[in-house]
Amino acid sequence: MIFQTLEGFPKDFLWGASTSAYQVEGAWNEDGKSPSVVDMLIHPEETADFTVASDHYHRFREDVALFAELGLKAYRFSVAWTRILPAGTGEVNQAGLAFYQQLIDELLLHGIEPVVTLYHFDLPYVLEQKGGWANRETIDAFVEYADVLFTAFGGKIKYWLTINEQNTLILHPGAIGLPKGGELPPKKVLYQQNHHMMVAQARVMARCHQRCPAGKIGPAINTTSMYQETCHPLDALAAHNWETLRCWSFLDVAVHGRYNALAWRYLEDRDLAPVMEPEDALLLLQGKPDYVAINYYSTATLAASRGDASDISARAGDQQIMLGEPGVYRAAENPFVAKTQYGWVIDPVGLRLTLRKTCERYHLPILITENGIGAPDTLLPDGSINDDYRIEFMRQHVEQMQLAINDGVELLGYCPWAAIDVVSTHQGYAKRYGFIYVNRGEKDLMDLRRIRKNSFGWYQRLIASNGVHR
Repeated sequence: MIFQTLEGFPKDFLWGASTSAYQVEGAWNEDGKSPSVVDMLIHPEETADFTVASDHYHRFREDVALFAELGLKAYRFSVAWTRILPAGTGEVNQAGLAFYQQLIDELLLHGIEPVVTLYHFDLPYVLEQKGGWANRETIDAFVEYADVLFTAFGGKIKYWLTINEQNTLILHPGAIGLPKGGELPPKKVLYQQNHHMMVAQARVMARCHQRCPAGKIGPAINTTSMYQETCHPLDALAAHNWETLRCWSFLDVAVHGRYNALAWRYLEDRDLAPVMEPEDALLLLQGKPDYVAINYYSTATLAASRGDASDISARAGDQQIMLGEPGVYRAAENPFVAKTQYGWVIDPVGLRLTLRKTCERYHLPILITENGIGAPDTLLPDGSINDDYRIEFMRQHVEQMQLAINDGVELLGYCPWAAIDVVSTHQGYAKRYGFIYVNRGEKDLMDLRRIRKNSFGWYQRLIASNGVHR
């Protein structure tokens, strides 16, 4: 729809940015922190690991001062479960709790709204050794962990997020790396893990409403629209298949408290359906999110399945590159979109479409918790970083966000990835996302100096004008 007049962004719009604990903090074994599953992954020798990352743990005050200079209204970050409960359950690590208390207070001092993700891929390794999310006891452990945070920070945090990109963890378990031994769980085990996460999420959302009356909580799913390759009806079915299985099946349980009918039939047909305890149906209904968070990077184009192994195409190691599944969908190319050098589709209009679909389906406010472009940003001799490609990428997406708002979407805010350079899970520091450059290499920590990129000034002006000057 082409509008004759356009409304601007709401005056209280949350212009923000995001990170995750394991990718930004470093200090992986300090002050009582235990290893998480990401600390124990098989890591490529040629890329940076997570031991130091961007050293945010020791430099958070400097970083928050830069966030304030940038003009952020919100900062979305995750808490490392392993800093709070090193044994996964039981005794609380006061040093870990103190770190996040100081970070939250520093953000509030600068007028920045903390947006807290409870779980971003980093399960305590001690729980993984007991079966991880495949062990039903992890549900209680997650509720216990969330309770600690609600008690400690419930009076200061307005926006909570439950589990980051649960669909990535289940559908693309190798996307964050390979475990020791190099073997991923079979699909049936993954869907049992998924069910336990769903139950844990529902219980935590209910607990948040009990313990934090002023708080709002919701899921954060990697959500994207699917296009059909042609107008052939079977291509349309393939696109609907994968959009449902990849996106709506996860959000339907989180929002409606029940499994999507098509997704459940798929699980039954392939002998992947999880074991459900008698009380689970009621537990799932307890979870009532206040909003939906989406991580949006790109769209995908699909064609009808041929029903055999030819449906499966090569994937470059992350969740944004399509793979295909016999009997479900086959990856196809879209000639109308660009791509990053890492093969990710660039589709700003797809963000508008995804926001419209999510709004229409769930009738809840939406917070964009990730969006961005990874690139090998270069520090020039004069100390500048010319990332005009990032500015153009984000400018186009912000334009589509405004159009989505005019479409009727209640958009709470925009927290692109990332506030500052973090360790990319696959490409280390060769692939950067931040508004702020961290001066380090893959192995050489150099001085870890923070340097403002060109995009820093652009986003600063955008925020100051509430989205007008872009």
